[in-house]
Amino acid sequence: MPSGMTVLVYTVIFLALAFDFINGFHDTANSIATTVSTRVLAPRVAIIMAASLNFVGALMSEKVATTIAKGIVIGTIEQYVIASALIAAIIWNLITWYLAIPSSSSHALIGGLIGASIASVGRLDIVSWKGVLDKVIIPLFSSPLLGFVIGYFVMSLLYQLLRKLTPRVIDRIASKLQIFSAAFMAFSHGSNDAQKSMGIITLALVSAGVYQGGGIPTWVKLLCAISMALGTSIGGWRIIKTMGVNMIKLAPINGFAAETSAAVVIETMSYFGAPVSTTQVISTAIMGVGASKRLSAVRWALAKNIVGTWLLTLPLTAALGALVSIIFGALI
Repeated sequence: MPSGMTVLVYTVIFLALAFDFINGFHDTANSIATTVSTRVLAPRVAIIMAASLNFVGALMSEKVATTIAKGIVIGTIEQYVIASALIAAIIWNLITWYLAIPSSSSHALIGGLIGASIASVGRLDIVSWKGVLDKVIIPLFSSPLLGFVIGYFVMSLLYQLLRKLTPRVIDRIASKLQIFSAAFMAFSHGSNDAQKSMGIITLALVSAGVYQGGGIPTWVKLLCAISMALGTSIGGWRIIKTMGVNMIKLAPINGFAAETSAAVVIETMSYFGAPVSTTQVISTAIMGVGASKRLSAVRWALAKNIVGTWLLTLPLTAALGALVSIIFGALI
């Protein structure tokens, strides 16, 4: 770590790693819910695999981290503002985890950062609204839609390709394929989600004047990758049940289609540096897979509640981030 860091900077780093850890167990369901619910892998084995590949994926790129560090807020901001954003995101993650609702950790963090930043200066121009539109709002709507559409067509194609095989043979083939698709999903989750904390820590270091580099420090990458892997190893059983059991009844071939479709979308968004919600993408991919069989296969009442939570995440976490920032600003 660089020298000259203040207590506030260390506090931000601690909060960012805590957010990463919580993100790990909150979003464990993203990569293994379908694998566990279809009984392809035992829960413990699935979690170990997810944690390992989350770690590897987190080290593979820094485009999303750069978006968080440079593409949301214009100029530098105070450390307490960054801390406020993290606290807002952590609170939201814990609330939605307790309620077993698969919400977006990514948009919770971005919403908190936007609200805290605006509250700290009392102006809207501190936010790069074009960056928010291009990298957050558009992917917010396009990535879940792509997850649904690709999941629908992949599953429809598999129905056609495998229609002459017996269900038993299909299950045996798909059980093996689903291990690889779950691994791909875990890797893509790490490559997108862990980078949010990398970006927020780098933003704090730049704002404090202790780092002027052009990329993400290696030690930041390692700490965030480890934190997410540890969080993933704890497991998020409440949300796993919501996604893998309550939304639709899954067979191994359905799990393979959903995981593969979601991972392709997430990796594409990561390539363009868009901090998307892996939760949203895998959820809609599962919905698309279910809808390809028949629309009634999806429990649409549950899906409606999940979508409602997605739409509320940005404005509510922005308000929460603003409130925490105002309180901190008054105390400091």
